[in-house]
Amino acid sequence: MKNQTNCLFLIGMPGSGKSTIGKGLAKALGRPFIDLDHEIEARCGVAIPVIFEIEGEPGFRKRESQVLEEVAQQPDVVIATGGGAVLAESNREILSQHGVVIYLKASVEELVRRTSRDRNRPLLATNDPKTRLYELLDERSPIYDSLADIVVETGSASVPSVVQQIVTRLKDTENT
Repeated sequence: MKNQTNCLFLIGMPGSGKSTIGKGLAKALGRPFIDLDHEIEARCGVAIPVIFEIEGEPGFRKRESQVLEEVAQQPDVVIATGGGAVLAESNREILSQHGVVIYLKASVEELVRRTSRDRNRPLLATNDPKTRLYELLDERSPIYDSLADIVVETGSASVPSVVQQIVTRLKDTENT
């Protein structure tokens, strides 16, 4: 049952702009905004790298799924998911059943540029983050593509321009 709670879910690689564009989109549409990673941190009382350190990626993914399931019940909310939230089948079902899925796409070069100074990304805490981003993109892009109702390139465009593009595309999908 599509659009059960009419959420807007932003998916994409780390650094694709989910949080930044999500805030702008929520403001433009007059909706509440939830950053899934920030919500997990608020509930756990520690940063995501600490959760990874203590529980590993499986422990983090379990928490991510629980929080996603809860926030997806809220009506008319814009939710920025974590880049790997799409890996769990149960999460993919939540995304496709509870709203519109917007895939924010960016080149690996752009992702490297945007994430190079961010120490809050445990999966990129490696000697070669660019190679790691290529590996993650190879694994995840088919999933992102299959889930997406709307795909938007976030490369060099400004945040307001990407937000406007999404708003326009949402109106177009409502009218079809």
